[in-house]
Parts: sequence; C-alpha cells; structure tokens
Amino acid sequence: MFYWAAVFLIIAIVAAVLGLGGLAGTAANIAWALFVIGLILAVVFAVIGRRPPSV
Repeated sequence: MFYWAAVFLIIAIVAAVLGLGGLAGTAANIAWALFVIGLILAVVFAVIGRRPPSV
C-alpha cells in the first residue's frame, strides 16, 4: 500500500513540475488516501497481532 502511495506521490511531483495542475492534484489525493488506508491497516494488524492465541 505504501509503495503505491509513493508511486502516486512521484507522479504528482512530476506532473506539478510539468505544469499539469489537475493531474498533480488528483495524483496527490490518491497518494494521500492510499497512505492513510495503509496506516490504518498497519495499526489494525498491529493490534490484532498482539492478542494471545485463542484456544
């Protein structure tokens, strides 16, 4: 998930340098959403992993 967020961030930076504001904004929003989703999933899996195994 973080890999794709980084990919879209790079696309946003390149698009911004080339002057493509709309594309840069869209790619930045996608990168932010993927980062947040990845962060939420990481926290959820960290909490689930701490539970003792059920018998």
